[in-house]
Amino acid sequence: MKRAPKIRQNLYIDREIGDALDAMATGHAGNKSRLVNDALRTWLRHRGASEAEAALRMRLNELSKELAAARRDIDILVESLALFIRYQLMVTPPLGDNDEVGRAQGRQRFEAFISQVGRQLATGKRTIAVPSAEGGEG
Repeated sequence: MKRAPKIRQNLYIDREIGDALDAMATGHAGNKSRLVNDALRTWLRHRGASEAEAALRMRLNELSKELAAARRDIDILVESLALFIRYQLMVTPPLGDNDEVGRAQGRQRFEAFISQVGRQLATGKRTIAVPSAEGGEG
């Protein structure tokens, strides 16, 4: 493995760090340059990783907030739908066995409802407001 060329640096470090470096260099099978080089390499790698982790952490926090908002909206929609269905079932009398006109009207209303939902999804509109005049039955 080819070694990278080395350059000479003149650095000033605190006395206590210099003393600790001297002690480490005498106790290890290396020298001060190798110890400082390895320490700086590790620190620079960690610093780059920390910046990437910070950016990722920020993005994850944003996604968590968006997910919480979506979850809240889904809860509102599910509860609204459940209350609406419950209300409809309580106030709408059942159709008679021979009420084909009522059943046909129910199928027609359901198809209109499904079409409206499809149009809303296709156009990206999301509304729980009063339906427009062009939406047909309300």
